[in-house]
Amino acid sequence: MTLERIVILGKPGAGKTTLATQLASRLSLRNIELDGISWQANWVQLPNNEMRERVSEVTTATSDWVLDGNYHFTHDIVWARADTLIWLDYPLWVALLRLLRRTAGRIFLQKELWNGNRESLRHHLNLNPDENLFAWTIQVHKRHRNEFPTILKQPEYSHLRVLRFRSPGETEKWLQTIPSAKDSGNKTVW
Repeated sequence: MTLERIVILGKPGAGKTTLATQLASRLSLRNIELDGISWQANWVQLPNNEMRERVSEVTTATSDWVLDGNYHFTHDIVWARADTLIWLDYPLWVALLRLLRRTAGRIFLQKELWNGNRESLRHHLNLNPDENLFAWTIQVHKRHRNEFPTILKQPEYSHLRVLRFRSPGETEKWLQTIPSAKDSGNKTVW
């Protein structure tokens, strides 16, 4: 089977974007980050219907892509078009530790994320999960583990090759088995 349309799921801090970047480079695929579509200037999120339209456009604009993100209202679009779903289902403490390192670095370096947005300490001092990424991560951890297996059993997703990795080491070991499309000049078959 080929790896041509890959969706990567996981809680914040799991490494979805990092893995997507690595796979896109290795397989010569278009890299699509859902947060980059969703978050407009000044941390304003696109309305769900506009987000769905843009996701539909971007996943039909090219036949080969790797996409990362957990926007549940786009699952029917993205998952239906994907051939492979990678779920980074790491322990909560792994994601929180990674999130702490990533967030501290972004705040300190004032790294631009999407459309001029930057993280601030203010976001993380609030306990509201809609603003505090740490609280959000804790909230979605159990929900993902309960909901994803059930959703993935639905007939409309039976075509997906599902890879569930439970540790960064497991993911890295799998990644090392993926040859570079650049080296072979062809689609990567796995």
